[in-house]
Amino acid sequence: MSNTHKFDVICLGRAAVDLYGDQIGSRLEDVSSFRKSLGGSSCNIAFGTARLGLKSSMLTRVGNDHMGRFVREELQEVGCDVSHLVTDPQRLTALVLLSIKDNESFPLIFYRNDCADMAVDSSDFDYDYIASSKSLLITGTHFSTKQVNATSLKAIEYARKAGTKVVLDIDYRPVLWGLTSLDQGEKRFVSNESVTQHLLSILPLCDLIVGTEEEIHIAGGSTNTIACLKKIRSVTKAEIVVKRGALGCSVFDKDIPVSLDQGFTRYGVKIEVLNVLGAGDAFMSGFLRGWLRNESYEKCCDYANACGALVVSRLACAPAIPSMEELDNYLARQHSVLRPDLDSEINYLHRVTTRKPAVWKELCVFAFDHRKQFYDMARELNADPARIDNLKLLLVRAVEQTTKHPDFHYQAGVLIDDTYGQGALNKVTGQKLWIGRPVELPSSRPLEFEGPGTIGSRLVTWPIEQIVKCLVYFHPHDPAELRLAQEKKLMELYQSCCLSGHELLLEIIPPADMPANELNVSLVMQRLYNLGIKPDWWKLPAPSVKGWQTITKLIEQRSPHCRGVILLGLDAPMESLEQGFRDSANFPICKGFAVGRTIFSDPSKAWFKNEIDDLQFIQQIEQNYLRLVNAWHSRKA
Repeated sequence: MSNTHKFDVICLGRAAVDLYGDQIGSRLEDVSSFRKSLGGSSCNIAFGTARLGLKSSMLTRVGNDHMGRFVREELQEVGCDVSHLVTDPQRLTALVLLSIKDNESFPLIFYRNDCADMAVDSSDFDYDYIASSKSLLITGTHFSTKQVNATSLKAIEYARKAGTKVVLDIDYRPVLWGLTSLDQGEKRFVSNESVTQHLLSILPLCDLIVGTEEEIHIAGGSTNTIACLKKIRSVTKAEIVVKRGALGCSVFDKDIPVSLDQGFTRYGVKIEVLNVLGAGDAFMSGFLRGWLRNESYEKCCDYANACGALVVSRLACAPAIPSMEELDNYLARQHSVLRPDLDSEINYLHRVTTRKPAVWKELCVFAFDHRKQFYDMARELNADPARIDNLKLLLVRAVEQTTKHPDFHYQAGVLIDDTYGQGALNKVTGQKLWIGRPVELPSSRPLEFEGPGTIGSRLVTWPIEQIVKCLVYFHPHDPAELRLAQEKKLMELYQSCCLSGHELLLEIIPPADMPANELNVSLVMQRLYNLGIKPDWWKLPAPSVKGWQTITKLIEQRSPHCRGVILLGLDAPMESLEQGFRDSANFPICKGFAVGRTIFSDPSKAWFKNEIDDLQFIQQIEQNYLRLVNAWHSRKA
């Protein structure tokens, strides 16, 4: 296979949205909440191969609806090409409802009545597109109706003419062939001579065929796996891969022997199963990662087995597929990691290597998550604290205005609370801003969380794009009782973020009444790393050049996937902030600033006193914000 192709694999087939029941052990009838993720076999493989470093493209249709846009955005985010992901104005994106009853029962319902991906048409692509890829992958469902069968055969015709390898994932779902009642989506095997003969007519066109033993049975027309393999071999020279669950997999590229083990066999590691759904798509993603890079069967099978093992230990399908760094780590330790779902190193790598990629290099964040400060300001000026909500909406308008200025060349961000800023939060969410949201009770020491319930129960109600920000007043020489109380809270917060999927920003401020030392902050960071707390972001007082050197070395050694450090303001005068910016200039770990009172204090006081109107207030905020942005821009001068 040439290395000159634009794509490694084009995936043609199902694209859907999975809605997984949160309550493990429930009947689907009893599930009370669901978690949304990318779904559909072909879509999962396009996503998984992209996550594993291949150049993948998705060929299918989605609806002109919210779920179709979700599918498109999820694929784009992982680097999958969507140039041939067609939006169908007449049909809806497919949905699947799933639950986990136990480790052998996984009820699911396919909502695919005239769905978008079953309308994919040969007019949606041309020869040049198929020829631009090393391989074309099609899953079995897209041979199940006259429409998708004709489309798939046209794609195969182009592939064979171009020398593009044809890969078939049998992906047999009897319900999607109309062989069971609609409520039996979980059922994996129903013998059917018509389906067998149809598949046998397609197999001679393939270069690689992958299926479970049950899927080999439907393709070969019996329940004797070896007999089925011999039947398949009689019509095709394709390489055949049999997925064997905990027993790994076997590959056959020549005559079929008398037992599966006599094929090229790589045994897997037995894993405690949470969810088998999606494991086959992960397996295929891993196998293609090796096969399309001309690696040995040993490597192909090891990638495939490991991907499948990791996914069966997790809840969802596409999001559960590992990154290459995570996969390599697991392969190096797989015989000692029998519960990858409980392994802190694997879970950390999955968290940080599969999160949304940073689309920004430097951040200019306007922080107005202040609650106590705004309340005290309003009371001191005899203003109604109820006006704070409107003030924060005006601050959002000021951010919008500032980002339109020709001198604003950075990623804008905001820090907003939900005490007075819920309306402002709602307005900015979904607008491609960097958004931080506080959880700490203002001025609490030891740290306490604001709001009712546990922090974990609160985070499940937050939009996933909002970054959890927690300010803690922490000194390396705090009394042991105080230190332990704060560490317990921070550990609870970190674990809650790991479970909810939110990024975490820790803001560390040494108390003003404690002995000052430029290493205080780095000592606190080191202590938290020792506890296994690895925030995605740090928000810190501006260090000296020596302090930056220490912090940079610490992060590189202990948390190389850290997003970075942003500088806080502490109501410092502009000249002090500018000096802090200059000190950070040669340290790439510093990603920007998050400053509030220096920008909003004076204009807010004037607005509360009715000395300026809304428009004047916005203009003054914009001027102050831009001055900081320009100071950041010129820090290296």
